[in-house]
Amino acid sequence: MPQFQYSAAGKSGSVVSGVITAASQDAAMRQLRGQGLIPIEVSAEPAAGIASSSVASSPVKARKGAMNRNDLLSFTSELAVLLKAGLPVDRALKVQAEMASKQACAELYTRLLEMVKSGKRLSHGFESEGDMFDDFYINMVRAGEASGDLAGIMRALGEHLQRGREVRSTIISALIYPAILLVVAVLAIAVMLGFVVPQFESLFSDMGDALPVMTSFVIALGDVVKAWWWLMVLLCVAVYHWVRRSVATPAGKLKLDKFMLGAPVLGAIQLKYEIGRFSRTLGTLLNNGVSLVDALKIAVATIGNSQIKQEFSSLESAVKSGTRVSKSLQESRFATPMIIQMVRVGEESGQLGEMLSEVADVYDQEVQTQVKRGLTLLEPVLILIMGGVIALIILSILMGILSVNSLAG
Repeated sequence: MPQFQYSAAGKSGSVVSGVITAASQDAAMRQLRGQGLIPIEVSAEPAAGIASSSVASSPVKARKGAMNRNDLLSFTSELAVLLKAGLPVDRALKVQAEMASKQACAELYTRLLEMVKSGKRLSHGFESEGDMFDDFYINMVRAGEASGDLAGIMRALGEHLQRGREVRSTIISALIYPAILLVVAVLAIAVMLGFVVPQFESLFSDMGDALPVMTSFVIALGDVVKAWWWLMVLLCVAVYHWVRRSVATPAGKLKLDKFMLGAPVLGAIQLKYEIGRFSRTLGTLLNNGVSLVDALKIAVATIGNSQIKQEFSSLESAVKSGTRVSKSLQESRFATPMIIQMVRVGEESGQLGEMLSEVADVYDQEVQTQVKRGLTLLEPVLILIMGGVIALIILSILMGILSVNSLAG
């Protein structure tokens, strides 16, 4: 098996060199990534060192697929490590373009590399990519370029994206089992009504009014499901698309957001989630040198709930007129006591960014805890409902059979 000499950057930014045994160059780079290293140079020939102009003897074979959030996180974290290792921006982008695992990522990195080579700033390249990089990302990079600490800013960006992904992953993971349970419950009840119940209809056909009311109702419901199941499926699909189209409009989204905030349990969870995201974004921007007015504008834009966004949209103009952030938040009906107090302390101590990050940490943890607790209670409720409906169906059939036996006797 061939051996490859490599230079790679560790998570701390330190550069290590060595020899690795692998079946191919691609396999060698996969091994290095598996060890938590970012390949800078991998070659079957003696490497010339980090200063060498060639990154690898050949680029990685990239697979197809669009760039997603995980790719953006990987790009940001790896760029931070490469810059920390001492590579210039163009060399770091070239390394990432050569090592990209997706064709779309490789093409994006190449476009950014060409813009940097033409003399433009990296932030300008991000800005030209449209929705791939939002205002928060671009302004953070601008702050890094202005301060001369682009590596530190990219690291902070990676940590911010990583925390956001952890919160989303926790919520999605917690929702998977209840969602599966709900689908199984609906399918089980549909099978019982559409296929099992109609099998007893011939047995009860001569009973007439002597058949128990519950049995008659279940038999009739089973006939409806058996005859019109396809129409029910079409109606569900139509309602789903109608809701999606309605929510896509500003008025429809506002109605949905108002409903979600007014829900007994979901409203409190969503409020804390949005306040936490707002605090995290604003704190990260302030900690990295972005002005308060610009940071507020970007942070408000990251709020997903349109009603909360409307309420917080006045913060920017209030600060421009000389009003403190804490005073403006105090006038908002969605600002929680915690964020108001922490912002006031931050303004008085000159550590507003740090205080906002503390608020975000607290609310992120509370959201995860409340979601897990709520779904833990939801699971037995779904099981009880499914079991209760199936038990009623079986009980109605048994009542009908007992009525038949009593008439026969």
